Amino acid sequence: MHTTALVLFSGGQDSTTCLAHALSRYERVETIAFDYRQRHSVELDARLKVLAEIKRQFPQWGAKLGEDHLLDLAVLGEVSETSLTRDTAFELEASGLPNTFVPGRNLLFMTLAAAVAYRRGLQVIVTGVCETDYSGYPDCRDDTMKAMQLALSLGLDKRFLIETPLMWIDKAATWKLAQDLGDASGVAGGGQALVDLIVEHTHTCYLGDRSHRQAWGYGCGTCPACELRARGHAAYVAGCSSVSV
Repeated sequence: MHTTALVLFSGGQDSTTCLAHALSRYERVETIAFDYRQRHSVELDARLKVLAEIKRQFPQWGAKLGEDHLLDLAVLGEVSETSLTRDTAFELEASGLPNTFVPGRNLLFMTLAAAVAYRRGLQVIVTGVCETDYSGYPDCRDDTMKAMQLALSLGLDKRFLIETPLMWIDKAATWKLAQDLGDASGVAGGGQALVDLIVEHTHTCYLGDRSHRQAWGYGCGTCPACELRARGHAAYVAGCSSVSV
């Protein structure tokens, strides 16, 4: 039986939902993030606020939260010529992939997360990768995660479970999942509280914009991450409205 987990936690909508998922399931949950000199490095500050708010608003979950880890991956930024690590416009490459794709990023993240999980005695690694609402990133695919689970378990001689709660749902369903997890937390009004927390404190915008407040949170409103989050939020709100009617 799995009782402990390590969540790849960037401080965005997806990773916060994954953190809530882990806190609803496991007895001890630790978090990990990576500073790879991303343009939207403001997420590294946002994630600390999110952790603080979860502890404050969901004390039963807060009691399960263990150590938070931040690893310096400057080398990833040095070898990446992408719009997430350089001041360049967002566009599609000749390969058909968006230039937001950072080659090897998730593979490196998962390898280092497994090393930390090994050292900390954690059984499950939780990540917010998704095939449904993604930009074609090959390192977000279910097959990639299954291959990583096998390779890491063999290479470290320890059986890890890689859990991907968002793999087969779209962004609207991710908002709904957060609501459901909050409702099941035991906190009165927890579903709306978690949704509001995600809106107010998480960060997704690739440009690192925290000056413009949208209905779905802070961001420029025009980068690919903002557009995806906005569409998902609009569909989620529309779905809630149709149910209430």
